[in-house]
Amino acid sequence: MSAVPSGAVSGKRLLFVTGTRADYGKLEPLAKAAQDAGFHISFFITGMHMMKRYGETRLEVKRFAGADFFEFVNQREGDALDFILSKTILGFSDFVHEHRPDLVIIHGDRVEALAASIVCAMRYIRSAHVEGGEVSGTIDESIRHCNTKLCATHFVSSESAKARVLALGESPKRVFNIGSPELDTHARPSGVSIEEVKARYAIPFDDYGIAVFHPVTSEAESMGAQAAALFGALQSSEKNFVVIAPNNDPGTDAIFAVLERLPTERFRIIPSMRFNYFSELMKNAAVMVGNSSAGVREAPFLGLPSLDVGTRQTNRAQASSIVMASAFNLEAISEFLKSNWAKRSSGSQAFGSGDSAARFAVVLQSKLFWSFGDQKVFQ
Repeated sequence: MSAVPSGAVSGKRLLFVTGTRADYGKLEPLAKAAQDAGFHISFFITGMHMMKRYGETRLEVKRFAGADFFEFVNQREGDALDFILSKTILGFSDFVHEHRPDLVIIHGDRVEALAASIVCAMRYIRSAHVEGGEVSGTIDESIRHCNTKLCATHFVSSESAKARVLALGESPKRVFNIGSPELDTHARPSGVSIEEVKARYAIPFDDYGIAVFHPVTSEAESMGAQAAALFGALQSSEKNFVVIAPNNDPGTDAIFAVLERLPTERFRIIPSMRFNYFSELMKNAAVMVGNSSAGVREAPFLGLPSLDVGTRQTNRAQASSIVMASAFNLEAISEFLKSNWAKRSSGSQAFGSGDSAARFAVVLQSKLFWSFGDQKVFQ
C-alpha cells in the first residue's frame, strides 16, 4: 500500500457499483488507487456480470485483491429495462440497509447505475458519479443526466462534460475533471503480449480489425437489419475481425442472430475479454468498427482509426481519427476499411492522459470532499 500523506483522509468504506464489463474497466483503476490510498474497497456486482451469455464477468471483478464482493442477480434474459430498474432498486436498497457505505461510486448511464443513484439520493448516502455530462444519441444520455442530478459529487472526463454538469445546476465545488479512467490501463503496458492474447482467446489472425456493435434501445426493431448490413460489409471486405459480443439491451438477440451466421474463418466472436488483454488487442489492431464507446474514446487515445456506426455515440467525441457512417452506408464502410486499415495516428488526449486514478485518489483524500452536506442546492 502506498504511503498516505499526513492529514489526508483515508480508512472510509467505498462501494463501487458495477453492472457491465465496460463500467468495470473504468472503475477498477479508481478502486485500486483508492485502495492504495488507504480506503476499504467493496463491489456490488450485478447486471451483465451475472449472465453466462456475456462471459459471466463477475469472476473478473472478483480477481480484485483485498476487496469485499456482493452479488445480486437483477434480471433474466429478455427482461424489460423498467423491470430491471425496479428489481435493482429493491435489491440495492436491501443491501445498503445492512451495509451502509461511506461513499457509493456509480458510473455512467446503465439502469443499474440509475437504481443505485435513486437509492443513495433517497437514503442520503454520499454518492459520486463517474463520467457524467457525456452526450450520445439514445436513452442512455437521459439516464446519465438523471444520475448527475441524483448524485452528490461528480468525476467527469473532460472540460466539455464538466460544462454540461454545471449547466444542470451542480456546484463547481462538487465537480472534478479527472479524465477518462479506462485510459489509465491503455497508457501503461498491458502486461501481456499479443501472442498471449491470441492464445488465450483462440484468435487465429495476425492482421485484424475489432468490431463491437451494441443495440440502440430506441432502435431495437431495426437492430437486426443494421447488424446484417454492417457485418455484411465487413464480410465483403475479405478482412479478418475479432468481434466482441454486444451488451444485453433490447435488440441484442437480433444482433446475435447475425453474428452466429458469420464465417468462423474470418470472424472470431468473443463474449468478453479481460481489460488488459483487450487493451493489448486494441494496441495491435488495424481498425475499430462499431458503436462502442471504445471506438470514440479509447481508439483515438491509442491512435487507432475507428468507424463510428449509427447513432449510439452521436456527438460524443470529435477526434480526427474517427469516421462516422450509417450501418446501411456500405460504400462509406468499404471506403473506411480501404483508406484507414493499419494507418495509426498520433494519440488524442481530449479525455485525459492516463492519470485519472491518481487524480481521483487526491480528491478522495481531501477534507473538502468529505465536508459537502447531504442536500444539494441548484447553482
